[in-house]
Amino acid sequence: MLSMMQPYRLRWLLMATIAFVLYVGSYFAYRASHIEVWERNGQPYVIFPVSSPVVYYVYRPLTYLDGALTGMGFHIGPHQE
Repeated sequence: MLSMMQPYRLRWLLMATIAFVLYVGSYFAYRASHIEVWERNGQPYVIFPVSSPVVYYVYRPLTYLDGALTGMGFHIGPHQE
């Protein structure tokens, strides 16, 4: 089926796949480097920066899936004790 696709469509599909893999990979790299365990409940949270809410909104679709599959929590800025 792929051999029957026109070259520009195959190129577009390849570029979209690469972009998706980079998006998911960058999320997991960010997630791995920004985990904090909240002392109050002992649960891990990915902490997003207050100064750059764009990061939160860019990764928001993946946080829904991540939270459902792993139970990970998400928070903008550090927890207030």
